[in-house]
Amino acid sequence: MNNMNQMMKQVKKMQEQMLKAQEELGSKTIEGSSGGGVVTVQVNGHKKLLSMQIKPEAVDPEDIEMLQDLVITAVNDALTQAEELANNDMGKFTGGMKIPGLF
Repeated sequence: MNNMNQMMKQVKKMQEQMLKAQEELGSKTIEGSSGGGVVTVQVNGHKKLLSMQIKPEAVDPEDIEMLQDLVITAVNDALTQAEELANNDMGKFTGGMKIPGLF
């Protein structure tokens, strides 16, 4: 029974550490870019878009599709990096296992 109590304390401590790590992800900022930096975006570790910068040379009224592609590419770049950050930060607790809904 004593081992069970010790195990429950360890599980509770790990849960607290995981919650803290998830909260910290929200304060981390990741930048993605495309077109050699003409479009840059910032997301946080929770994969929320925080900001977007578009340099004037990226704006061509005759080629809106190119700008759209640049924005999509920059956002996807940042979100991919945010996913990798979350996997690395939270992987310490899960041993690399992907747990749905955790992060």
